[in-house]
Amino acid sequence: MPISALGVCSWSLQPDSPEDLVKRLELTGLNRAQIALSPAVSDRDRWGNLIPVLLESGKSIASGMMAPVGEDYSTLESIARTGGIRPSATWPANEAMARAMAVLAGKAGIDLVTLHAGFLPHDPEDPERSSMVSRLRLLGSIFADQGCRLGFETGQESASTLLEVLEEIGHPSIGVNFDPANMILYGMGDPVEAVDVLSDHILQIHIKDAVASKVPGEWGSEVAAGSGEVDWPRFLAAVQSLDQNVEAIIEREAGSQRVDDVHGAVNLVREHVELEIA
Repeated sequence: MPISALGVCSWSLQPDSPEDLVKRLELTGLNRAQIALSPAVSDRDRWGNLIPVLLESGKSIASGMMAPVGEDYSTLESIARTGGIRPSATWPANEAMARAMAVLAGKAGIDLVTLHAGFLPHDPEDPERSSMVSRLRLLGSIFADQGCRLGFETGQESASTLLEVLEEIGHPSIGVNFDPANMILYGMGDPVEAVDVLSDHILQIHIKDAVASKVPGEWGSEVAAGSGEVDWPRFLAAVQSLDQNVEAIIEREAGSQRVDDVHGAVNLVREHVELEIA
C-alpha cells in the first residue's frame, strides 16, 4: 500500500523549542514528524539539538523542510516575487543554507527534504525558467551527495508546468511533495488530476485542505482537513494507486486548535486508508 506511514509537520504545532515539540507531538498521538530544518542551521543556539532531542524521546523523522531565505507570503504577488530560489538577490544565501542543511540531513539519515521551489515560469523560453532549472539541479546534487532526495511542493504552478520542469532538470533524486490544498489555494487546478500527471515523481504527500478564493488573484483559505474542497476519497484513492510508497504528513498552518485539527486529520486518513500509526 503506497501510504506507508502518517506523521505531522513540526511547524504546524508551533513549538518554541525542541523539547516543546516533543510534548506537542505526544498530544497528537503521532510519533513521526516532518521537521523544519532551516532553524536548525540558522538558529543553532535554540534549535541545534532538534534532531537528537527528537530521537532520544523515541520520535522518528519522516523528512525535513527548507524554508528559503526572504520569502514574503503576504500576497500572491509578493510570494511570486520572493518565493523559493527564484530571486537572484537571495540565491547565495539559499545555496549556503542548502549546503549546510544537506550535511545535517545526511548525518541524521534524513533521506528527503522538501521546499517551495518558487513560481516556475510556464513559458519554457522565459529566461528565469532556465535559471531556476540550473539552480534546482544544483540543489538536487547538493542533497544527493549526502544521500538525500529533494521534493518540490506543488501549488505555485500547474502540474503540467511542474512536470515539464522536472523533466528539464532530469535529476533522479528530485521529485514532488504533493500538497492538494496548495493546488486550491493558488488556483492551479484539480488535485486529483494533478496526482495522475505527477504520479511517477511523488515522494511524499501533505494532508491539508483549503477553499478557493472567489476573487481571481487572491489567496484561497486553508481550513481543517475534511472541511474544504479537497475530495479526500478520490485523492487518497489516487495516492493509493501509486506504484511507489509515500508517507502522508499532516500540515495545518492556520487556526488556533492545531492539536485538535491534527486529530481530525488522522481520523480522516484512517477512514480511507488502513494504516498503523507507529
